[in-house]
Amino acid sequence: MRRLTGILLIAISAASFGTLAIFGRFAYADGMDIFTVLFLRFGVSAAFMTFILLLRNQPFPRGRILAQLVGMGALGYVGQSFSYLTAIQYASAGLVALLLYLYPIFVAILSTVFLREKLTRVKIAALVIAFVGTLLTVGPGGGQLTGILLAIAAALIYSIYIIVGTNVMRHVSAVQSSTVIFASAGAVYGLLTLVNGATFPASNAGWTAVLGLIVISTIIPVVTFLAGLERIGPTNAAMLSTLEPVVTVLLAAWLFDEQLLPIVLLGGGLILTAVVILTRAELRSVEPSEKVISIH
Repeated sequence: MRRLTGILLIAISAASFGTLAIFGRFAYADGMDIFTVLFLRFGVSAAFMTFILLLRNQPFPRGRILAQLVGMGALGYVGQSFSYLTAIQYASAGLVALLLYLYPIFVAILSTVFLREKLTRVKIAALVIAFVGTLLTVGPGGGQLTGILLAIAAALIYSIYIIVGTNVMRHVSAVQSSTVIFASAGAVYGLLTLVNGATFPASNAGWTAVLGLIVISTIIPVVTFLAGLERIGPTNAAMLSTLEPVVTVLLAAWLFDEQLLPIVLLGGGLILTAVVILTRAELRSVEPSEKVISIH
């Protein structure tokens, strides 16, 4: 039951993260700039999570754990988003998205090296299938070397974020960790917004998009991801997160009338296949000790 709960949490996280590009597109269409969007996204999310933390009477993280969480937010989230958004200026969005989804492979390698996690044949097969599916889904194009390296850097930074988060989540709750991560990222983007000047929404539609970014694309997916990460491990969480581009493509087709080509549908099918393979393997590997833990 513990692993099934983790799988469902990561699936919810991936589906919610899949709305990020959609709400972002509406926000940019209303005249907002990147730094203001990200400042509002993380700043308001941090304020909300702080309220929940106080409401639940949970202590604020301290010491080494606090430092790691600050690093995850100020370096991990900020570094990944900066690398990703800059890479788009030098390479096609499809190629950048494909290279970003190298992170499940990086996570699997890092988990094997640093966490001594066993890389089974099933996980290897799921990694390969999910990567091929992502390749077909995003439809990569050409790009400059600078864009390619920045996109790979974004994937690597996010992979390290997941590995660090695996250890941190053994000591704090999802609410505690999310509060610090959001606040750290919000502080960095707040400074960047102050330097570059703020561009707030010009209409109700823009504010609605920002609200969607905060609630659906940030609070829900980050909390559910961190909670699921604790239950099923970094490699499995990374692979299940490949559901995200499928959600993005489907929403874009529905809202913006973007054409769903047969090759995109095939790619989405492969990603779902990889998720099903992984899920079945995870449910079969539940140990008796884990069933006792799930009662608590």
